[in-house]
Amino acid sequence: TKLAYDPWLHTIDSVARLRAAAEKAGGSLVPVDTNPLDAVWDDQPEPPRARVEPHPIEFAGEPAADKIRRLASNLMSGDADTAVLTMPDSIAWLFNIRGKDVPHTPLPLSFALLHEDGHADLFIDERKLGDEARAHLGNIVTLHPKDALGAALDALGAAGKTVLVDPATCASWIEARLSAAGAEVKRGADPCELPKAIKNEAEVAGTRAAHLRDGQALTKFLHWIATEAPKGTVTEIDAAKRLEAFRAETGKLKDVSFDTISGAGENGAIVHYRVTEATNRKLKSGELFLVDSGAQYLDGTTDVTRTIAIGKPGAEERDRFTRVLKGHIGIATARFPEGTSGAQLDAFARMALWKAGLDYDHGTGHGVGSYLSVH
Repeated sequence: TKLAYDPWLHTIDSVARLRAAAEKAGGSLVPVDTNPLDAVWDDQPEPPRARVEPHPIEFAGEPAADKIRRLASNLMSGDADTAVLTMPDSIAWLFNIRGKDVPHTPLPLSFALLHEDGHADLFIDERKLGDEARAHLGNIVTLHPKDALGAALDALGAAGKTVLVDPATCASWIEARLSAAGAEVKRGADPCELPKAIKNEAEVAGTRAAHLRDGQALTKFLHWIATEAPKGTVTEIDAAKRLEAFRAETGKLKDVSFDTISGAGENGAIVHYRVTEATNRKLKSGELFLVDSGAQYLDGTTDVTRTIAIGKPGAEERDRFTRVLKGHIGIATARFPEGTSGAQLDAFARMALWKAGLDYDHGTGHGVGSYLSVH
């Protein structure tokens, strides 16, 4: 039995897991040159071609040329000649550009190569680039059509280069192309991942400003909920739209950072719930309302969750809310040695719940980009 897969749609790590599962079942995994769905998808939309914009240095905090030099020196010390960048958030961060190809996330779909000598190549649909973007990128990268990536990988192989790929995020097609061309493939973390997570002073300042602005909008929303929800006419969709409107009133909202999770009553217990016309509930007195939402501003990205009692909460609701609040306080007041990981602090968030035989079935926290991905 053979299981076919599209190597563009599976990472190196996911292919390894699929292959192990297929072989365990007595089968094998086979890559296909073309996806059969493409052959029958007559009305397939064109790839997005939103304009690319330079991200202002006042918000980026570091020139793209400096980032490239810094990461190139890391490549040299890591014994790699070139790194393949496939994650659009890494590319956006490294080159100080933003786009609109992905809903709610300002990303330009593209690929890039970062070389240890400080040179970089960007593979992108050049119809996305206006004069301002070309002027910005012209000083730091060499531009190529997106479909030129394969030939560039072949050239790396022909030159016997050692090429770094991230198995967790890189399409297996890229590793296979490099190996076939004769390159030495080195697996390791995306070189942008950690530097992108460590915010510089401008990014920290932008995050603070974005949250102050966002907090003002959220406070107006909480007042609106307190006034209108007890009337029994506000729905989950109404609440989500009103919150976005308050954010828009700041005059600086670029987009929401994800579809608002607006869950009343039992819907609030569904992790990553998405309200639809079919599931839309009214906010009822005596129930809890959970709203998890965020915004994209040029200076920062927000992701804020609040649990709101509509009317007077019951004893169980008060108890659970208090235990979660204790978890927040436990994390916020924790003192810990340098080098402590988030996983080591996780129990502080859960301890009050554990004492009552309770828990929550998801992670405690996550990183947030600077006008990038909310995760």
